[in-house]
Amino acid sequence: MSESYRLLLDATIQHLEGLKSRGVRHVAVAPATLRALSQAPPAAPKAPATSLRPQFQPAPPLELRGSRREEAQTIPPAAARPFQPSSSNPLPAAVPESLPVLPPLRPEAKAAAFGALRERALACVKCPHLAAARKNVVFGVGNMDAQLMFVGEAPGADEDEQGEPFVGKAGQLLTKIIQATGLQRSDVYIANILKCRPDTPGQAAGNRKPTPEEMQTCIPFLHEQIDLIRPQVIVALGATAVEGLLGKTVGITKLRGNWQTYRGTPLMPTYHPAYLLRNQAMSEKRRVWEDMLAAMEKLALPISEKQRNFFLKA
Repeated sequence: MSESYRLLLDATIQHLEGLKSRGVRHVAVAPATLRALSQAPPAAPKAPATSLRPQFQPAPPLELRGSRREEAQTIPPAAARPFQPSSSNPLPAAVPESLPVLPPLRPEAKAAAFGALRERALACVKCPHLAAARKNVVFGVGNMDAQLMFVGEAPGADEDEQGEPFVGKAGQLLTKIIQATGLQRSDVYIANILKCRPDTPGQAAGNRKPTPEEMQTCIPFLHEQIDLIRPQVIVALGATAVEGLLGKTVGITKLRGNWQTYRGTPLMPTYHPAYLLRNQAMSEKRRVWEDMLAAMEKLALPISEKQRNFFLKA
């Protein structure tokens, strides 16, 4: 077995064990991935004839392995589990908030798992209407070891064109907000609920909100990103991001500024930067900044008196 294959296999097993410890019993696996897993891994260079190393045996089908002597549960194909939304609760219920602390991934294994996740996302065509309309899959950008992660709604036209989240006018404002905290864009991680731009047939411009079905289909990629990054704080930008992560449809005006919990991680809901572009009142800018101050305090970042007084009337 090659070293890169072993690292990727170790990271996959650890990631699946972490998911199982959090109550997850099934994950979606594309048919092409199942076919690839049924094949023998790339062969490592043959050892000399005098080597006593045993021959590698092909691995059994991918399983979620528990720590007890219980029967392992084979992951069923995604096609066997069609999405059936409920009108009262279209998104899945939140996972229990109290979760075990997972051991850190080795940097090599983490990079390999992140790369494999990215490749799966870039090849995804589970939403044919989005795949047909997109120019690029917008996976995410930033530091894989970030303490602070921002989650938005979905790519817009600029993001679809460049393949990177938050690069339009709203993204430029988000970058300024990040810099105001003393961090750089490269210090954090930025992603969206949807990896593809919601299609807008017949429109040259404009955006629409992702549907519950689209969010349900795409959000496992985001869950895996968060599980690999393991940020200390998540900032959810706008009501759709909160709905996708927490399943809550309460207005963002009521939620913003109040700490929530996403699978054991503190989550701060705040307004989307696009809202501040539409409403540039000093009071609204101050509300978003107060949410960022709370995130900074949670991360134990230094806060100057000047920063505390941003957007306050003289």
